[in-house]
Amino acid sequence: MAVMLILLRVLLSYLLGTVPTAYLFARAMKGVDIREYGSGNVGATNAVRVLGKTPGLLVLIIDVIKGIIAVTFISRMFFFDNLISFEVTRSLCGIAVVSGHIFNVFLGGKGGKGVATSAGVLLAIAPQAMLLGGLLFVVIVAVTRYVSLGSITAGLVIPFFMLYAKIHFSYTIMSAFLCILIVAKHRPNICRLLTGREKKVFEKR
Repeated sequence: MAVMLILLRVLLSYLLGTVPTAYLFARAMKGVDIREYGSGNVGATNAVRVLGKTPGLLVLIIDVIKGIIAVTFISRMFFFDNLISFEVTRSLCGIAVVSGHIFNVFLGGKGGKGVATSAGVLLAIAPQAMLLGGLLFVVIVAVTRYVSLGSITAGLVIPFFMLYAKIHFSYTIMSAFLCILIVAKHRPNICRLLTGREKKVFEKR
C-alpha cells in the first residue's frame, strides 16, 4: 500500500508536468503548433519569441507553479506511510514533475527544457539556493542576453550551493539530477553558443 501511494504521488506529479503550457497558449492565441515555430521548444523562451513578452511571461509563471504544486501539495497527498522520508518523497515528486515537462508523453515524448519547472521545485524546497541561481541567471542574461547560458550556469551552480549549505541530501541529489536533465536538453544550445549561432533573448528566429 505504501509503495502504491508513493507511485501515485510520483505519477500525479509527472502528469502535472505534462501540462504543455506554451503549446496550449499558442493553440489558443494563434491556432498554431509552437513546435513548428521559433526554436521549436515547448517552453517560455520560445513562447516569448512566438507569442510575445506577456504570454511568454504567463507561460513562465505557470510552468514555475507546476513545480511548486508538485513538491508542496502533491507530495503531501495521502502521506501517512513511513516507507520513505517526506524529503525523499518531495524529491521524487520534483524529479517527476520536471520529467513530465521535458518528456511529455502527450507530445510524443518531447516537451520543454525544464528550467522554469525546476525553478518552481527549487523555490519551494530550497529558496535560498534558488535565489542564488536566479540572481546568477539574471546577471548572465542581462550581460550576454543568452537565456540558455544563464539557465545552464544557474543549473550547474545550484547543486554545489546546496551541498555547501548542507541541505538535505535527497534535495541535493535531486538538484544534481535536474541539472543533468537541463544541461542535456541544452546540448543544441551549447553547440550554437560555441559556434556563435545562438540567438539572443527577444531575437526572432
